[in-house]
Amino acid sequence: MKYRVIASWVAAAFMVATAAVPGSPGSPQGTARFEQPLLITSAGQNAEVQIAAVLAKRAGLNYTLSKLAEPKDLAGMKTLVLVLGASLKGLGAAGLDMDKEDKRVDALIAEAEKNEIPVLCLHLGGEGRRGEQTDDLMAKILPQARMAIVVKSGNADGFFTKICQANKIPLVEVEKTADAQAALQQAFMK
Repeated sequence: MKYRVIASWVAAAFMVATAAVPGSPGSPQGTARFEQPLLITSAGQNAEVQIAAVLAKRAGLNYTLSKLAEPKDLAGMKTLVLVLGASLKGLGAAGLDMDKEDKRVDALIAEAEKNEIPVLCLHLGGEGRRGEQTDDLMAKILPQARMAIVVKSGNADGFFTKICQANKIPLVEVEKTADAQAALQQAFMK
């Protein structure tokens, strides 16, 4: 058991390290670095935003989770983390539709740009969180990111790779959601 845990940590660290090497297959061109504290919010009102908060906590990051973050919530923050994925159930529970969610996220990104706060995008739902609404949302948001961390199964069709390469955005793929913890730690290391 102990060796299995160590082996999984080594594998995750290797994936993050090799993903940051320019020119390696599917790797980003350079590695983005982010500062703390960070604001974590959903773009699409997905359940994975809670998972992102757990991963940030386990990674020892100083973060605030706000599922319905507004531009004012960026005060004092140094990074905006958008967890990408549309959920009709989540939107309904929040009393939103896709248009209102688009406007909320657009306002957040505009405020982040105004204050030179970088955007880190996470897609933790894998293939199951993809769909027309999610893809439209991600195609609009991703070009504004400084970096993207995605579960590999969600990029089986190369969707993230195409957008990230076209916009020179570092892309880190992880095998499973739990592996995103090491990728997050790496993104915030000095």
